[in-house]
Amino acid sequence: MPPPRPRRTAPLRRALRHAAPALLGYAAVRLLGIVVLAKWAHLKGHGLWPQLADKWDSKWYLRIADHGYDHVLTGARDSCNLAFFPLYPVLVKAVAGVTPGSRASVGLLLSLGASMIAAWGVFAVGDRLYGRRTGVLLTVLWGATPVALVQSMGYTESLFTALAAWSLYAVLTERWLWAGTLSLLAGLTRPTGIAVAAAVLTTAALALWRRRRDGPRTKERDPAPGRVLLGAALAPLGWLGYIGWVGVRLGRWDGYFAVQRTWTNEWDGGADTLRELRTILAYQPRPQMFLVVVSAVIIASTALFLISLTQRQPLPLLVFTGVLLLIVLGSGGVYFPRARFLLPGFPLLLPLATALTTVTPRTRTILLGTAALSSAYFGSYMALVWPSAP
Repeated sequence: MPPPRPRRTAPLRRALRHAAPALLGYAAVRLLGIVVLAKWAHLKGHGLWPQLADKWDSKWYLRIADHGYDHVLTGARDSCNLAFFPLYPVLVKAVAGVTPGSRASVGLLLSLGASMIAAWGVFAVGDRLYGRRTGVLLTVLWGATPVALVQSMGYTESLFTALAAWSLYAVLTERWLWAGTLSLLAGLTRPTGIAVAAAVLTTAALALWRRRRDGPRTKERDPAPGRVLLGAALAPLGWLGYIGWVGVRLGRWDGYFAVQRTWTNEWDGGADTLRELRTILAYQPRPQMFLVVVSAVIIASTALFLISLTQRQPLPLLVFTGVLLLIVLGSGGVYFPRARFLLPGFPLLLPLATALTTVTPRTRTILLGTAALSSAYFGSYMALVWPSAP
């Protein structure tokens, strides 16, 4: 009698069990944030669901799912929905078409599901590089950032982080077709998808150069160059495809960038960011707490990137976070959403996660608990007190 064949789901189950502490820790931190928000919203006479599913950018994505994209650019400020990338509203429309409930509910559930997949990807990267404990800590830290409530809202940050994290993991494990495909999808999700593509392209180019330099000694154990080239070719197609499609739709080569200008978002090399930082931290006698926290996130992210450079993190992570910072901090326009724009840059938290592995369990618990409580409070403040979008 032949032995039973191993089930194909066995590796997936083992991987899920391995990641379980990270996923449970992440879920606990995010549940704390939602409970605090629910209590605060109740005291203010608001419902929880509208705060998560149907505010600010969520409304734009839902309108795209309902009515599609604009055909013309009127020039009116903050009015053209072509600024929003298509993957998330397409998924909302597709899933809502075969399930009960409103599109807002579907969008929220998709975002919540994507946040768990993202947390798994964040853990996978940390575990791959520094071990299971660091992976768990990295995941919990990502769920306890100041604006982490956005991970539980009808926004694209969770979906984008999931695609970015697993694309980076695929690069680290030399699964080039997966890396390119996930990068393509990330490029259809957010403008910063080009940061994922840059990471895939740079690492692929380095892998091919090393293969050529080292000659036949390494060719047997290296991935086939055809797969590397195909993954690299796929990586930027989502971002380039949407930028090109907007140009064709508006009948001008710079169509997408013209749309961004109507949203007062244009590259200025970081001059506007520095001006806002100086105004908020040096000249305003009583700056708004939300803007102070956004400024602190910008400064901390820059410092953590420099630390990551000194620690010589793997090239794809450095390229991803470097390009992400370059885009977010180098663009002028609205200042207050920049902490949210940096939320997918989870590799920036690796220096903190590795440092936490060296402290005592009691100190680690206190620090993580403080971060989780602070995130819960600030997330509720962001949703219920701050008068604009996250």
